[in-house]
Amino acid sequence: MIIGTRLFTWMRGELVGSDAQGNKYYQDKRVIAGRRRKRWVMYNGIAEASRVPPEWHGWLHYTTDAIPAAGGAPRKPWQKEHLPNLTGTDMAYRPPGHSLSSREKPKPPYEAWKPG
Repeated sequence: MIIGTRLFTWMRGELVGSDAQGNKYYQDKRVIAGRRRKRWVMYNGIAEASRVPPEWHGWLHYTTDAIPAAGGAPRKPWQKEHLPNLTGTDMAYRPPGHSLSSREKPKPPYEAWKPG
């Protein structure tokens, strides 16, 4: 975490809440007439935007002004658990035939025509 962000949060931030992953959500203490209060998140661990739950994402982007409940929204049976962004890691998706794929090279989808 950058020291400037921590200092800015300490001086001007008002803690609004936190989520199940330990991320903390803040808004600016100052209220300026005609302007929205700045909102931000301090991540617990790696700063990865995909770790923000949907209800807090809506609050951060001013979709709603309602602060999410402490336990979060009730989960539906079809909802999956959070999966981090794996881009740039060994676990990233690589389609068949990708140069870094450990699988065999796939057959071409067609046979090239050869004259004669």
